[in-house]
Amino acid sequence: MKQPLLTVITILCGIFVCRAQTAMAEVTERKVEYRDGNAKLVGYEIADTARTEKLPGVIIFSDWMGIGAFAKERGRELASLGYRAFVADIYGNAKQAANMEEAGALATKIKSDRKLFRSRARAAFDVFSQSALVDSSKIAAIGFCFGGTASLELARTGAPLRGLVSFHGGLNTDDLTLSKNIRGRVLVLHGADDPLVPRAEVEAFREEMRRGGVAWELHEYGGAVHSFTNPDAGNDLSKGFAYNKSVAERSYREMREFFGEVFGS
Repeated sequence: MKQPLLTVITILCGIFVCRAQTAMAEVTERKVEYRDGNAKLVGYEIADTARTEKLPGVIIFSDWMGIGAFAKERGRELASLGYRAFVADIYGNAKQAANMEEAGALATKIKSDRKLFRSRARAAFDVFSQSALVDSSKIAAIGFCFGGTASLELARTGAPLRGLVSFHGGLNTDDLTLSKNIRGRVLVLHGADDPLVPRAEVEAFREEMRRGGVAWELHEYGGAVHSFTNPDAGNDLSKGFAYNKSVAERSYREMREFFGEVFGS
């Protein structure tokens, strides 16, 4: 039996409206103010507006320059993959370093006080896990350079992460016994020729993970140095940090596969 022409047109219009609404969906960022003790922190929750259900969440810790375009772009990519992302603030007030000298001073201040470092990282987890559209049972963390260290320190607090991914991050800590608190899987993506993370530090990390009974992996990329995911790092390997396009793409593929495993999707 043929449907009336008006009905057919209505159905087709419905389809096109649905598609138009999907096409109009966009990834947006929302400023989130939160605190660690007396310190005011400012993070950014990034999500696809078309997704209104609870989704797995990923906390992003930026490099030592502070919250900037690079970390937010990673958040947008994760949102487009079906996750909710949160760019965390470690320095406070969403501070961004003006140059590498200032970044070094800011990062050193935090890294020299690991209790504070862990507290700032945990504050990000606590606020993000309370988001109405985040599945609090499915949260992971990623970090780049200084942020890679932050992701590991967050795990050492015992935060119920499904997993974490450190990209060319520092691997040292002040208390090797805290690895016993790590509850999720750990994936470290590391430049095999990174002079900023000494081989002794890598070996100490391996031993820490073994003693803590952690489910961990460390992937080393030959020919890669520090900051291999960051195009702004340039291509001069002699500086110890440089972008490596092929390694960056491979590391992101490994991250996506890892999330598919830890989130069960």
